Amino acid sequence: MKKWTFLLAAILLEVTGTLSLRAAVDRPAWYVLVVVGYLGAFTALGYALRTGLGVGVAYGVWAAAGVVLTAVLAAVLFDDPLTAAMGVGIALVIAGVLCVELGSQHAPREEPEASA
Repeated sequence: MKKWTFLLAAILLEVTGTLSLRAAVDRPAWYVLVVVGYLGAFTALGYALRTGLGVGVAYGVWAAAGVVLTAVLAAVLFDDPLTAAMGVGIALVIAGVLCVELGSQHAPREEPEASA
């Protein structure tokens, strides 16, 4: 459960950094939150990997959730467009990540070889 908490933190921090980057276009003081968001996101992602989350799953969920949340929140906060075609794309992103996650659960695990 801890690995998913770190991944959730990484997602929220990355989305915060990205939305702050958009806000910084008009107000440069937001760049502080951009840096904090991205540094925090990579740190939390590193902790998620350290706790045993596979890199393919972690990166897939992180990137996809970031895209979806950023698109939706940018539409709410900045009046960015959110069209039906974008909605289909978001659904496809979610479906793709779900396939990666479900596939990783059924993949055979190899035991590391003992060194002499």
